[in-house]
Amino acid sequence: MTQTTTAPRRGRDSRLARARSLATKYPYIRRRLHPVELLSSEAVEIIEANAETILEEVGIEFRRDPESLRLWREAGADVQGERVHMPRGMARRLLATAPAEFTLHARNPERSIRLGGDATVFSPVGGPPFVSDLDRGRRYGTLADLHNFIRLAHMAPAIHFSGGCMVEPMEIAPNKRHLDVQYAFFRHSDQACEATPETPGHAADAIGIAEALFGADYLDGHAVVLGNINSNSPLVYDGRMLGALRQFAARNQGTIIVPAVLAGAMGPVTTAGCMAEILAETLAGMALTQLVRPGAPVIMGSFVGAISMRTGAPTFGTPEATQMIFATAQLARRLAVPCRSGGSLCSSKTADAQAAYESAHTLLPTLLAGVNLVTHAAGWLEGGLVASYEKFVMDADQCAMMQVLAQGMDLSVRGQALDAIREVGPGSHFLGCAHTQTNFETAFYTSTIADYSSYEQWALEGSLTAEQRANRVWKKMLADYQDPGLEPARDEAMLEFMARRRAQLTDSIEDE
Repeated sequence: MTQTTTAPRRGRDSRLARARSLATKYPYIRRRLHPVELLSSEAVEIIEANAETILEEVGIEFRRDPESLRLWREAGADVQGERVHMPRGMARRLLATAPAEFTLHARNPERSIRLGGDATVFSPVGGPPFVSDLDRGRRYGTLADLHNFIRLAHMAPAIHFSGGCMVEPMEIAPNKRHLDVQYAFFRHSDQACEATPETPGHAADAIGIAEALFGADYLDGHAVVLGNINSNSPLVYDGRMLGALRQFAARNQGTIIVPAVLAGAMGPVTTAGCMAEILAETLAGMALTQLVRPGAPVIMGSFVGAISMRTGAPTFGTPEATQMIFATAQLARRLAVPCRSGGSLCSSKTADAQAAYESAHTLLPTLLAGVNLVTHAAGWLEGGLVASYEKFVMDADQCAMMQVLAQGMDLSVRGQALDAIREVGPGSHFLGCAHTQTNFETAFYTSTIADYSSYEQWALEGSLTAEQRANRVWKKMLADYQDPGLEPARDEAMLEFMARRRAQLTDSIEDE
């Protein structure tokens, strides 16, 4: 009799707790944990010295961008064709003008984020051409899917930032797609967001849409978008990315300099070798932003993993990748710039145990390392080819757990709980004491998808797996989404800019 009356109540209580946890939007994390520094001082100095050797002896190629070559030449670098050799310490000295921390402003000031210092910001998956869910399976992404993921990020408590294009709307022509993507970020969420500057023209358009929303004068003194700038590892920047970098830096908008170094393919098979290459590439890219505009905000990024020596496929969540996440954050702190790395990366094709442990082995080290901007933190599947609705919810739940972990141990009077220990004394229990009654609703993090009930109760409620429960959660989140609204005049200004640019652009892929 007791079981049949209390089990349903436990189920209802669990569902109520989950509903409460989905209703609260957390501010970005201010870590109370000291970052873990995996490398010794000697190890860091070896990597830094090797990076300087690469910059001086091997050099970095800046392809198809005469303006970048001109800037390097005038700064005193040895420019031979498109290859730039930098004297030891040159890039580091140029980087001294970059801010150690900066604010990325959202259209809702309460959702602006701070990048650098003790801040950690979670951002969702970016860039997949495919989406998947339990109802319709794996398919090409659409603009409707992008809108859904932006809304999910807007709703998820521990997603603080709408990152890069969460899924490519494949039905839109590639050279016009960026307009719809940027507008969607600004229209469907009031969080801070990223742009997709794949060419100089795309970067200029992202800034143009931002100017229509915020005002041109506002942008000059406030960063409102981040541009992800990838090197072509090993040791190459191409003209498309360089032009986008210069567009963003010149307008005082943030850039993230990100080498995509998979050990054994775009980098050596050793972690120390990869880290020297990553540091050399990021130093070169970050220093270039300061040649364009001293003081322009910039973030040191890394995208780390390895390839399978048997298949050539990328691997994630490995011990070697974990080492590189810790190293990236440690090196960025020594340079006094914000750091971007990590996420919830996996190679799995479905939201299964492999996806869970690979993602956990990426996300937890990212937080402990003290990474500031955590991209691909929710929804990443199949090595980044797929944005998964269910995995988004599962990852977002883990991000919320990281949010709690980052706060450290509560050592307030409440946290010490001596009054509870005095009240209960030896040999009793704490279930009914005053301290428990006062704090039980907020005492522990309650997962939005985990099942804590008995086997009998779990079976009675449908024997659902975590993925099946996540399917229900994302549908409820979309049903509960409330449009943040936008002043009609600012909305019209963005739409007018987009219409003008669409008329000027062709459907083919262009460099400009």
